[in-house]
Amino acid sequence: MAQPNHHSHGQDHSPSPDYSPSPGYSHAHNNSPGAAASHPAVAIQRQPHPRQHQHRSGSATAFRWSVILNSGLSALQLVIGFGFGSLALIGDAVHNLGDVAGLLLGWGAERLSSRAPNERFTYGFGRSTQLASLANAVLILMASAVVLMEGIKRLGQTTEVISTPVAWAAAIGIAVNLFSARLFGHDSSHDLNRRAAVIHLLGDAAVSAAVLLSAIIVGLTHWYWLDAATGIGVGLAVAWTGWGLLRDAMQVALDAVPPGIEIAAVDQALRNLKGVLDVHHLHVWGMSTSQIALTAHMVRQPLDVDDMELLHQAKERLAELGIAHSTIQLEPPT
Repeated sequence: MAQPNHHSHGQDHSPSPDYSPSPGYSHAHNNSPGAAASHPAVAIQRQPHPRQHQHRSGSATAFRWSVILNSGLSALQLVIGFGFGSLALIGDAVHNLGDVAGLLLGWGAERLSSRAPNERFTYGFGRSTQLASLANAVLILMASAVVLMEGIKRLGQTTEVISTPVAWAAAIGIAVNLFSARLFGHDSSHDLNRRAAVIHLLGDAAVSAAVLLSAIIVGLTHWYWLDAATGIGVGLAVAWTGWGLLRDAMQVALDAVPPGIEIAAVDQALRNLKGVLDVHHLHVWGMSTSQIALTAHMVRQPLDVDDMELLHQAKERLAELGIAHSTIQLEPPT
């Protein structure tokens, strides 16, 4: 039977209350409107529009306590660093202050991303978490530049460092940052915004460990230049962390395929579905730091498979690959 040039769409945000098959389509299975309307794929499509694009807010507890603890830690480290002459500890405090600013940005962005979409922002506000990650990276790079410049300046000077209070402040820094990172739990593995926060906190713990070791060695040997050298090392570590985060944030901002998604595997998964002849116009991107979206055109043989069953199988397969928001257009063979 000749097939007219009509397209069948499997979109997650279809607001239509009823489903009717496109004219001229023949299905190998039951193609009555009642059967199609009861199909699981239709139930997915008929979720309220705001629910489709509303992004996960996560728990604010991790952000709240991390901000409080790191603010107190930064104040303590700055007082001890200036009071007892430790540039390495001051650098650690600056890094912590950058983290506090980043955590506040991330927290605010996460709250904004949980707002439902409206007529102007139809995808919601998920991109705010991506912008926060980008701003966070810039802050970290700026802080690292300050510490590096001060460390180079102090290398040629002899500045006495009283190591005992510096060592205690560094040890407290390790404990606070590890505890703060633990507060985020497993939420960080699927969200760039939260992963950025955890990376900063773990990086701070490592920096505090380096400062602790430096303080112990300075106390035993009186090699005061080691504190300035450690400060330079801290600045380099902070810069490395910031560069990695900036690279990831830029990739997300440019709609790159999110980490963990292999575009070739997605393409092959769709082509392996029964009745699919070709896949084209395949796009995968991050709608936010925690939601991945896909659009694709699938050319299928209408007589071989029921359209709704094909859409359902495609959405299930994509969900297994980590893509929960998909818009698929079915096309007849040319």
